[in-house]
Amino acid sequence: MLLTLDRMGTSGYMLVSMTEKGSASAKLRFGRKNAAVLGAAVVALAAGYGLLAAGSTTLAPILLVLGYCVLFPLGLAL
Repeated sequence: MLLTLDRMGTSGYMLVSMTEKGSASAKLRFGRKNAAVLGAAVVALAAGYGLLAAGSTTLAPILLVLGYCVLFPLGLAL
């Protein structure tokens, strides 16, 4: 089955058609920018949970929101 993908704005890839073929050749391309932003998201989340465990009530939620709502989606969309 061959998946045909079409670039769709900043939200990623959209499935356009599926046809029967020998093997699937569709893949998403992740570059250095994606890896760097996703790495920053992991660092922000780890720091946020670490601070949350230590009792922080201001910086921990900020880092968690930054990681989940900003950096992680941005890393997937680039």
